[in-house]
This record gives sequence, C-alpha cells and structure tokens, in this order.
Amino acid sequence: MKILIVGAGAVGGYFGARLHVAGRDVSFLVRPQRAALLREHGLRVKSPAGNLALRDARLLDTAELAPHYDLVILSCKAYDLENAIESLAPAIGQQTAILPLLNGMQHLDILEQRFGAAAVLGGQCVIAGTLDADGVIVHLNNVAGLTFGERSGGITARAQAIFDALSGAGFDVNLSENILQSMWEKWTMLATLASSTSLMRASVGDILQGPGGLAFIEGMLAECAGIAELQGYKPGETFYNRTRGVLTEHGSLLTASMFRDISNGNRIEADHIVGDLIRRGDAKGAKTTLLQLAYLHLKTYEAYRARVSS
Repeated sequence: MKILIVGAGAVGGYFGARLHVAGRDVSFLVRPQRAALLREHGLRVKSPAGNLALRDARLLDTAELAPHYDLVILSCKAYDLENAIESLAPAIGQQTAILPLLNGMQHLDILEQRFGAAAVLGGQCVIAGTLDADGVIVHLNNVAGLTFGERSGGITARAQAIFDALSGAGFDVNLSENILQSMWEKWTMLATLASSTSLMRASVGDILQGPGGLAFIEGMLAECAGIAELQGYKPGETFYNRTRGVLTEHGSLLTASMFRDISNGNRIEADHIVGDLIRRGDAKGAKTTLLQLAYLHLKTYEAYRARVSS
C-alpha cells in the first residue's frame, strides 16, 4: 500500500516515522523549510517507545505528486486545511482513501465537498507530542494510537486493508464500525476541556478550587454532550462517566493544547473546535450559553493577536 503523510510534524511525522521503520511504503509531503531541515538532520523522534533518526525518509513537494496513492493521512491544524487540500490534491486518484486526523467534524464536510464522500474516512488519533526548537518530534508519554473507519459504518475490504497496513508499526490501531460516534465523543471531551481551560486560563485542578468551578466544568460538559445527542451521537454512559471523572479530578494539571497555544501566543482552532459545535447546537435548539462565552473569549484573543502582530 502506497501511503502519503501530509506534513511531518508532531502527529504525521511520528506515525509516518513508525510506519517507515516498519517497512511500509511511506512518503511525506512537506513544505520547503521543513524539508530542508529534515534533509540536513533527518526525521528525528524522541519517544519513550524508542528514539528514531531517519535519513532516508522520502520527502516530496506538490509538484512531485501523482494520483497513485492508496492512502493519504492528513493531520494538519484546522486553520491550515485549505492550504493542505490544495497541496495534496494531485495525489488523489479514483481509489485513494483520505484519512484525516483533525479534531471536530467540519473538516469532513470540506474534504467531502472537494474529493467526494467515498474518498473520505473518519479518523482520530491520541498522542501527546510537540516539535522542539530544533524540529525534533518529542513524544511526551507512552500513548500513541489512531482509530479510523468508514463513515457509513461497518467493516469494508478497503478499511480492513488499511488496518492491516497500519498495524504492527509500534502504535495502537483500531478499526471502528462506528467511527462517527467515536469522533463525536472525542469532540465532546476536547471542546469541554478546551473551552474550560482556555476561558479560565488555568488547569482543571485550578478551576475546581474556585467557587462554582465544579458546576462550571460540569455545565460545559453537559452543553457539549447535549449537542452531540441532538446530532444523533449521544455519548455512551461509560465514556461520559470516564470523561466527567477526568475533568473533575481535584489537583489535576490537565489543560487543553488550545490553552497552551494561547499562552504561547500561537494560532488556535477556535472556529473548528468550538464555533462549529455552537453552530450545530444552535441549529438544533441546544443550550450553548457557556460555550458561547468561551467562544467569545477565543475570538477576542484572535482579534487581539491579529492586532498586535500587524
């Protein structure tokens, strides 16, 4: 199976590097600046699962692509999605499957509009990673895995072939018969965490120490879960109870990456993770009071960041 990884950052670079070492036919579509760094130093990974330094990774630009890939794995930030689509478009053939690992759901609509519903799988990943100042992928814990499946449900021959190609490469792979349910559950968790910690500019444990902190987090979770339910993807009881436990653990230092991006003055996925959830909730008459307050905070930050950087 010919696999194209779009980007070689903390997510795509990590999974792609593991696949490469496992002997899979992997290429990386990378921007010129990142490509120059990788050619000079190699694709480097620091991880509890084992460090890597790949000197022979196949690096491509858009002009070198041809529509002969079986699988394209897309793991960019939502605000880079439009540029990523234009870059990867020459790689998409009639039989190419696109596996996006973005958060939320909006990207599915955008990819489907461009490449057709049949081409787009559902997917999500779990990994804590970052790029350090030298461009090294730093894997922060022992967790690394991805879940994917056909959006129509069930197990197809195509999905099984992709599962076989991704398996045995040093990270967890799960083939889901109901991937949209999994994606909605993750979105529920992520939107709650991102909205809560970004709005309060603090960790879960810090929020819980404030008056009304527990009620605030529980209210945010209820709003997010309520929207998922109205969309036909009610979070399962096991998931909901586990998520509530994580989000209400006293002393927890847990924060969302969106909060950390705000703290570092970086771009954020406000529209994709929070704004789109509100839009879908409003269409169903859902309560979104806390979410709208969080969204106002995020958009205010974006306006401030744009003003001071201009």
